[in-house]
Amino acid sequence: MKKNIILLVLISIIPFSSCKKEKKIDFAKEKAKIETVLEQYNLANENQDFELIKSIWANDESIVCIGTDTYEKLVGWKQIKPVIQSQYKSFKETYISVNDQIININKTGNTAWFSEILEYNFIYKGVHKSFEGIRYTGVLTKTNDKWLLVQTHMSIPKKSSLEEN
Repeated sequence: MKKNIILLVLISIIPFSSCKKEKKIDFAKEKAKIETVLEQYNLANENQDFELIKSIWANDESIVCIGTDTYEKLVGWKQIKPVIQSQYKSFKETYISVNDQIININKTGNTAWFSEILEYNFIYKGVHKSFEGIRYTGVLTKTNDKWLLVQTHMSIPKKSSLEEN
């Protein structure tokens, strides 16, 4: 009888002892890492640092970048790369400022999404251009402890008919 009780106790303990401990996620630390990636992305655009841009995007043909022009629904790095390179040839003296940044991370700590409002200033064909209130959103995934962009969307708000009157 005593042996049966010991055996029963051991059998009931084994499943719990083999359970993996869930890794505790430091959401504040992960959010800071994402903020750094987004800041690097803006700096890379300002400095036309293509290698940094490339390192921030996931190396995947399912990534998506939706820009402000009608034709700018780019899927995969093969479509995104030439548009960025063309922009670098056309834009000079780029300056980007960020406001109202919001970053959220899922419960498992491997996917994040963000939104922010940008002011985008640059010289195009010798003329200063400035866009205020650009809405910029996106998704990042964490791969090998590194946050990478997998989707972005940028839109320029149109003045409402109420503002035009």
